[in-house]
Amino acid sequence: MFKNLYSATVKIGLGLGMLSIASGALSAQQWQDVGVSGSLSTGTSSYNNLAIDGQGNYYVSYYDVAATKGSVQKFNGTSWSYVGGSAGITTGSATYSSLSLNSSGILYYTNQWSYPNSGMEVRKFEGTSWSQLPNAFSATTNYQASAVAPNGTLFVYGSVDSGTVKRFVNGAWEQVGPTGIAGATPYNAEMVIGTNGKVYVCHNASGVKVYENSLSASATDSWTLVGGASAGTTFTEGVNATSDIAIGADNKLYVVYSSNLANNRRLNVKKFNGTDWEQVGDVNFGISNDLYNVAITVTPAGKLYVVASGWSINGGKNTVYEYNATTNTWATFGGDFISDGTATYNDLQYDAVNNSLVLTYSQSGVRVKRISLTPACNNTDPGANPGDTGCVSFTYKGQPVSYTTVRGQDGKVWLQQNLGSTQVATAMTDTNSYGDLFQWGRWDDGHQVRNSSTVSMPSVNNPSGLAGITSFIIGSGTSNYWWSTNATTDTWSGANTSAITSEIGVDPCKAIGQGWRLPTQADWATAVSAEGISNPTTAFNSRLKLPAAGNRSPIDATFTYEGQRGYYWSSDVSGSGGKYLYIGTTIANASSGGPRGQGQSLRCIKETSALGTSDIRRVNLGIYPNPTKDILNIKIDSLIDAVNVTNMVGQRINVQFSNNQINLQGYPNGVYIVELKLKSGQTISKKVIKN
Repeated sequence: MFKNLYSATVKIGLGLGMLSIASGALSAQQWQDVGVSGSLSTGTSSYNNLAIDGQGNYYVSYYDVAATKGSVQKFNGTSWSYVGGSAGITTGSATYSSLSLNSSGILYYTNQWSYPNSGMEVRKFEGTSWSQLPNAFSATTNYQASAVAPNGTLFVYGSVDSGTVKRFVNGAWEQVGPTGIAGATPYNAEMVIGTNGKVYVCHNASGVKVYENSLSASATDSWTLVGGASAGTTFTEGVNATSDIAIGADNKLYVVYSSNLANNRRLNVKKFNGTDWEQVGDVNFGISNDLYNVAITVTPAGKLYVVASGWSINGGKNTVYEYNATTNTWATFGGDFISDGTATYNDLQYDAVNNSLVLTYSQSGVRVKRISLTPACNNTDPGANPGDTGCVSFTYKGQPVSYTTVRGQDGKVWLQQNLGSTQVATAMTDTNSYGDLFQWGRWDDGHQVRNSSTVSMPSVNNPSGLAGITSFIIGSGTSNYWWSTNATTDTWSGANTSAITSEIGVDPCKAIGQGWRLPTQADWATAVSAEGISNPTTAFNSRLKLPAAGNRSPIDATFTYEGQRGYYWSSDVSGSGGKYLYIGTTIANASSGGPRGQGQSLRCIKETSALGTSDIRRVNLGIYPNPTKDILNIKIDSLIDAVNVTNMVGQRINVQFSNNQINLQGYPNGVYIVELKLKSGQTISKKVIKN
């Protein structure tokens, strides 16, 4: 998605003062180069766009000065390569452009047709080569955007005729609504599409404005101004205006823009609440004045991030800001600056596969950096009390991850989230918590991801025949499922692929670290009884936070009962394949058995000494006032051995503790975790807010 900027010929002022912003949740992670250190282009670049597919591959398009054409590169998790095999895919120079993906990974690239032509070229990449679609516009089209609807239809927006939208249907372009959406020449055009059947365009034309229309609108169906008013005022400089739009998983709209000259060209974010545009966080925020080249992204959980570069101060470096919903404030994220020089053409996106922010910008050439949103983990087991949480770091799908752990009511340590999930469940239907679906006996080889390809059964239908197979295995009939011998001597216990035999599969949980393993049927039965699990609602409400992630068919790989039922493998065998915990509408059965080819969720358990209920003493504790301004009072009927306080990214802070009081004076506002270690050996954690 194209982000406008000031002229690159403007001299960037140095040596001016810097205004810092207090942060209540500073990140312990750092921005890291993706694939290469420095520029991934062969020369200077501009007009960058970033897109990320469902497998976590990154695509970056840019005007490639070395090729004097537009180029697109892909990062496959290891290295960058040109999409289509070579640089320079456009007819000529591509100084305005957009990039978009559909759910199947098909890539679309639009660009201004090379001078002296001036329309909009559109290209499509389906896996091997670029094909050129008919030009969407033949008249002058500078600012432009594109997006793909849930049904796969491509929409484009161009500044032609004061703002026009078209969609590509049956090999031809159809106009969506009348022309002249902006009523004047629009600048900084952007477009998003929701799951609600709506398409939205955002631009600057006498203010930052957002318009909506139906995805099926005819050429005469009018565009509606969202909220009936501008989302914010824009620059008086016209072409130097800068704004961006994002849409959440709940179809909420967010706009970021730079304020006008009178407000020092600082940042504002607005959210459309269904009726009006409302301010999100600070008015006119930012690490400096003269901010431009902005972008915004929102995670599926609704977390907001924006990026902007300085113009006349701070050397033109760019900064990412994070919104803290608890304190209703914005703070720098991952350090005050990301680039070490002038950064232009920022584009910021969320990588759901790796739970990371990804940023591209031009600093002479194309740069791409990312930062993990997973909080720093100290790999500490939960305390002794049921419900106490900890965390564990390990490598999964080739990427470092940190998962929350919990002390169950059974006294054992469990992962509190499914393998492959990006977060602990916030509801039994929280799709971000569903995670991956494994076939019994298989491991982290790629087959488990929900959009993995399928393959027919291997000729050797057991783990020893899986060499080179990373797809989900499908069969037909009850005797033709994956690993259908169902021998009682089969185990799912191997520590790694070196342990594979015809009777031994690899336990994915062992990759987490010492002591971790798949739960047995008995482990599940104990947990179900201890937690009082009897249906999907009580499963989510338990300390294990089990979502209703559904399953994947062993016959055709379709998904069933997502958001309705839970299926959790154990390491035990059954006469029908493998044992699992079934959580249905009115039942939780830890002794269910099903075909090994069915894709089901995985939870892992740590081999530790379980604490009996007689070992856990009920402690009466009060921490007040909460929220607090500075002093927290501790009222407890046990002796305290030590006190630890950490912020929400796991950083421990040094606090004064005396006379059962914790002094938070001088620390930023935000959310903190207070951990009390008692003389009895128990540990209690409480969340507190400083404001």
